[in-house]
Amino acid sequence: MTHQSSTQAVPIVSGVPRHIAIIMDGNGRWATRRFLPRVAGHHKGVEAVRNIVEACVTRGVEYLTLFAFSSENWRRPAEEVSLLMRLFVTALEREVAKMHANDIRLKVVGDLSRFDARLQELIANAERRTANNTRLTVTVCANYGGRWDIMQAVGKMVAAHPGETAFSEEQLAPYLAMAYAPEPDLFIRTGGEERISNFLLWQLAYTELHFTDTFWPDFDATALDRAIASYQQRERRFGRTSEQLVEQKKAS
Repeated sequence: MTHQSSTQAVPIVSGVPRHIAIIMDGNGRWATRRFLPRVAGHHKGVEAVRNIVEACVTRGVEYLTLFAFSSENWRRPAEEVSLLMRLFVTALEREVAKMHANDIRLKVVGDLSRFDARLQELIANAERRTANNTRLTVTVCANYGGRWDIMQAVGKMVAAHPGETAFSEEQLAPYLAMAYAPEPDLFIRTGGEERISNFLLWQLAYTELHFTDTFWPDFDATALDRAIASYQQRERRFGRTSEQLVEQKKAS
């Protein structure tokens, strides 16, 4: 299913974001400030994921997208990358059954070819097992980059339309890695940095942005509620004027 683009039509806006995307930043710094090894922060970060998934379910969020490992994260020390891969495997082994029991669908998007065969197999099995679940779709972006996403989509689109030289957004949209999900309503980045970092570059065109100094391991349901409250104060115009929104509200 391909969802409508916010640059092509005005989406329906609800009080609770339908789709929340999060850059989970600050695991290492959380650990360092406690004189702990960085691995302790990553383990604590997995607990935060579990808590936020539960919070999204209870608040009626339909899609939660988490930036777990970017295409640029391979630049980190080899030992830390190896640890993150092992942690990913452990999380899949432990959490998928719980997600399935709670009617949660898991998707993993990115260039998965760089992962070892065991991890690729776990991802494929998890996606198959949870494919028909409808309560919440959790997407983990792993070895993902926004520019990679656009380029791979362009490559597939061109291959599917040999000889054509002019294309539209509608033609490209089905080939994006997250064509199954609507564009995010709310983007959250923890850890104090205020940048997008090559995350969902196409999809964030009209997303509301929320930055917090809270490190990811400390980001809990209360922090999520603060982000949602901030979102609810925004005026989502999608190119229109405030006066048009007032008139629309009067007419409805």
